[in-house]
Amino acid sequence: MSYARPDALVSTEWLAAHLDAPDVRVVDGSFYLPAQKRDSKAEYAARHIPGAVFFDIDDISDSDNPLPHMMPAPEKFSSRVRKLGLGDGNRIVVYDGSPMMGATRVWWMFRAFGHKDVAVLDGGLPKWIAEGRPVTDDPPQPRERHFTARLDSTLIRDVGQVSRLIDSKAEQIVDARATPRFRGEAPEPRPNLRMGHMPGALNMPYTELIDSRTGTMLPDAELKAKLAAAGIDPAKKVTASCGSGVSACVVALALYLTGAKEAAIYDGSWAEWGSRQDTPIVTGA
Repeated sequence: MSYARPDALVSTEWLAAHLDAPDVRVVDGSFYLPAQKRDSKAEYAARHIPGAVFFDIDDISDSDNPLPHMMPAPEKFSSRVRKLGLGDGNRIVVYDGSPMMGATRVWWMFRAFGHKDVAVLDGGLPKWIAEGRPVTDDPPQPRERHFTARLDSTLIRDVGQVSRLIDSKAEQIVDARATPRFRGEAPEPRPNLRMGHMPGALNMPYTELIDSRTGTMLPDAELKAKLAAAGIDPAKKVTASCGSGVSACVVALALYLTGAKEAAIYDGSWAEWGSRQDTPIVTGA
């Protein structure tokens, strides 16, 4: 399983061997939708990989924005991650309990704020536990560390930019939601959202990029085949969208691993687009 850019993914074997390395920091980025009825903070408190700190995407967000877990200002991001002991010079490994969804959002956030030495744990906590690797309920005691946040604007899009991209077709819009939601055949999990998708958007359900048996990312050749089948051109930049800017990051990770142009994320995603009356929507395939 050889990826074009393998630095974005580490195996459970690699993490177990480097868990005590002085430059490695482990982060639990678990996130669940309300319908899943799971409490990420409580699950982290009950058991986590030794030394892991909890990254709450709802807390490390723009609290003045009514949309869910929107990107915070660089100053807030720096302040929060410093207190978690995450800083310049660290090799950050992010996992979650889904697996892969919340971890990929945290991976993308660090990259968007200029920290490129960050990877996702392939298979996440479920694979780690299934292999009998250690977990603990001991709270970590991180030492505050300096973090320099520099926003990379090529990795994030807002509603105005996405509207212009639809008209110009300068980037591919890729929707990571399940196909029935994309087509407008199934209701959105969040209330008061219109159904359907953006004109010209391609559908790449994020779950199809993950091996359902192991919770790991598909091998390189299978990822490329899935992306190609969705109509995605790896030579053209993608702006990925989903329900609220989380699972779109799985698509971004897949594109990164396979060597395609690094994707941007539409941060507001359908939570924003579907709630407005001035944004065009189409239904069907």
